[in-house]
Amino acid sequence: MSTPLLYESHCHTPLCQHAEGHPREYAEAALQAGFKGLIVTCHCPLPDKHSDWVRMAPTEYELYLGLIEEAREEFEGRLDVRAGLESDFFPGIEPWLKELHARHPLNHVLGSVHPQLPEYQDDFYRGDDFAFQQVYFDHIAQAAETGLFDTMSHPDLVKNLAPAAWDFARIAPYIGAALDRIAATGVAMELNTSGRYKTIPEMNPSPSMLGMMLERGIPVVLGADAHVPHRVGEGYAVALKTLQEVGYEEINIFLDRQRHAIPIADALASLRND
Repeated sequence: MSTPLLYESHCHTPLCQHAEGHPREYAEAALQAGFKGLIVTCHCPLPDKHSDWVRMAPTEYELYLGLIEEAREEFEGRLDVRAGLESDFFPGIEPWLKELHARHPLNHVLGSVHPQLPEYQDDFYRGDDFAFQQVYFDHIAQAAETGLFDTMSHPDLVKNLAPAAWDFARIAPYIGAALDRIAATGVAMELNTSGRYKTIPEMNPSPSMLGMMLERGIPVVLGADAHVPHRVGEGYAVALKTLQEVGYEEINIFLDRQRHAIPIADALASLRND
């Protein structure tokens, strides 16, 4: 049997109100997939009830960490279970996130811009889809520049909001400008396999954007964005092969907020199923 190497670096808990399953169920799924570990990264609490219908409340943060600790203890010696967080970025939220991330040790902090949220659209959408796409990529770059995040998650998510208005060739110069800024920070970017279930059924980001990331030396972290346990590690083999086809040779994980590289060939060999 191959030595486990991979972690699921993006999964959720019922505290976000749109996921199912205790962390122990996600851990069991990771164990069955032949993974080395699991990093739980549920949606962070935000102040002023911002999008409170899709995230844990501020008063539930300790509960969240407790659920992960229960799973860590249960799987000790069999699977490495760790705490992380998926934190929303929009301009002005930086002080809240800085304090939140400092409360307890975290292993992997995903930075996310969620353009589908009504609160985000109220602030930044002005009726022009192409202009909104530009704002989105500027915010992805701004997020990386804050130093608050290890990895920028599902970094072309905006394409699913108005698919008829998505023209990669047209938006590519703006993506390139954002990627130049991200590359300067050293922040990683995610290949999120759950994009296969969205309006534009491809992983986030697309192979074209992955190629632009490779040109700039931006490291990639793999995540299934699992909101139900059976999707832990889903699509990893396809994602790893896609990265190889683009030209990447390594995939990355974050532990204790430090990046560790794994050769893609070794990662593929370690997979038990997909």
